Amino acid sequence: MPRNEYQSQLVELRADVLDMSEIVAERLEMALDALETNDHELAQRVIDGDSEINQQYLDLEKQCTDLIALQQPVAGDLRFIAASFKIITDLERIADLATNLSGYVTDGETNIFPEIDIQELGAVTLEMLEEAMAAYDDDDVELCYAVDERDDDLDYLCEQASDTVVRELIESEQMESDEDIEQFMADVSRFLLTIRDIERIGDHSVNIAARALYMIENNDELIY
Repeated sequence: MPRNEYQSQLVELRADVLDMSEIVAERLEMALDALETNDHELAQRVIDGDSEINQQYLDLEKQCTDLIALQQPVAGDLRFIAASFKIITDLERIADLATNLSGYVTDGETNIFPEIDIQELGAVTLEMLEEAMAAYDDDDVELCYAVDERDDDLDYLCEQASDTVVRELIESEQMESDEDIEQFMADVSRFLLTIRDIERIGDHSVNIAARALYMIENNDELIY
């Protein structure tokens, strides 16, 4: 294959990965909006759209494997293709977590602890995702490290939120019926899962930043 065509395929791969990230970020934002407004219709749109992202992942996986099998890239090109493959895997998992968040909306009450700002947590993860993808797009080493550092802040916020839930449970008044208790505990479980999944989205964003750093500098510091 002519060298120019090969380089065009590499450029196309980067553009397609960035396109997937934009769709995933949009779905995550929709899921967070659905959580805030208890919008079942919006949540269902995220759930229904997951198959589209899965197909995009499979298409990009084929692009990566074809480039490796047919072109046998080395050095920087091989790191770029390998990093792209790892990044689309994390993007697909973020999309799955956005689907989870939407599922919590359709399953029941999501605003049982109004003092906990889920939108703040979600905004941090969305920014981390966007910064990680910007690092990949612009070969920005500093952004890679910045995403990793922000994950400590997110972990702290999620821990504080979980502690608040536990404290509220301890201090909650006795409920009159077993049915009320069962419903309340189901809502609490979904809320804790919401916090957990938001934290996991942050972890996947760090994974993306780590792979971008490896791609740029052959540096695996953030991977381990």
